[in-house]
Amino acid sequence: MKTYLVGGAVRDQLLGLTVKDRDWVVVGSTPEQMKNLGYQTVGKDFPVFLHPKTHEEYALARTERKTAPGYKGFIVHAEPDVTLEQDLVRRDLTINAIAQDEDGSLIDPYNGQQDIKDKILRHVSPAFTEDPVRVLRIARFAARFGFTIADETKQLIQQMVAAKELEHLVPERMWQELEKALAAPKPSLFFTALRDAGALATLFPEVDQLFGVPQVARWHPEIDTGIHVMMVIDQAAKLSDEIIVRFAALCHDLGKGTTSEDILPHHYGHEIRSVKLSKKLCARLRVPKEIEAFALKFAEYHTHIHLLFEMKAATILKVIESLDAFRKPERFKHYLLAGEADSRGRTGYENSDVPQIDAFQQCFDAAQSIIAKPFVEQGLQGPSIADAIRTARITAIKHVMDNIAT
Repeated sequence: MKTYLVGGAVRDQLLGLTVKDRDWVVVGSTPEQMKNLGYQTVGKDFPVFLHPKTHEEYALARTERKTAPGYKGFIVHAEPDVTLEQDLVRRDLTINAIAQDEDGSLIDPYNGQQDIKDKILRHVSPAFTEDPVRVLRIARFAARFGFTIADETKQLIQQMVAAKELEHLVPERMWQELEKALAAPKPSLFFTALRDAGALATLFPEVDQLFGVPQVARWHPEIDTGIHVMMVIDQAAKLSDEIIVRFAALCHDLGKGTTSEDILPHHYGHEIRSVKLSKKLCARLRVPKEIEAFALKFAEYHTHIHLLFEMKAATILKVIESLDAFRKPERFKHYLLAGEADSRGRTGYENSDVPQIDAFQQCFDAAQSIIAKPFVEQGLQGPSIADAIRTARITAIKHVMDNIAT
């Protein structure tokens, strides 16, 4: 019986990254032997065990093959005669198919170390096509590491697209991979990698149709809406670690992909179209409710940030109320972060100041400072209190905007 450190732990060591989780492969053992040594069984479909002391995962070396067409799953062969190389060949990418033995020596039968040096993501074998989630994973690795996908792997993905393999992805797995991709330092690389491999139109058609759609050059020197949205999500990644902000940045302009050609490069009413498309996307991926709710609100009201200095105090209050910001002040913080990313996600504006952000915050603070107690003490009751609070908030916001103007 021999054990080997495998997968992401070895890869991350070679990349100089902090290793968070360690997975092991065991060669030359059986489930009975593992149990006798005190390992705890955790895998129902696969022979996976937890170490009795470290609680790290140890999997018996195995081979897999896809079951007959029309039946989901794999036939697993995990016997003592399965070699390390046979186990590694079933893995998705060469950079994930490197093992390390107990004395620290690397076993790299598929040249993963060279691909790490060359910053290339390459499939290990045609078995890559057996799991469509791997297409999302490879794009996520592109975003995480800044690597590019090998040409032969792109061709394999294109074959999967043509065979409609990607249409069988489970919504929860799609969201899980998207969430991880949005957490990357440069999330745009996830989408551009999918687009370059010919998979974006199948997986995220709402995003794919943004590319090539023009915008008014005066406000968007980058012209292309797809490029703009990619810039916005990268700016959101710089401003916030929170997925709720980054996902809203992704969704905010989806409606521009359905703008009628006769009004281009203008996009009148794209906000409401963005809400509708975002709602469809969230339903398809089963996005968590609070993340969806904020994405829809930001899609509807994102242009109000840019128009702040042109808006009436009552309109500013309407935006704040629509965000439910008095009850959920964290949502207003997210709104401003996503709005700043939207403003900076334009060619030439990447490092520019966005004065509307501070001004909008001042308006919110002034409105939030208005409370019911003084009006109750005046003898007001019921709806009259709510009306008085609202009038006072509009006055407070107007005072803020007047001071800024002078």
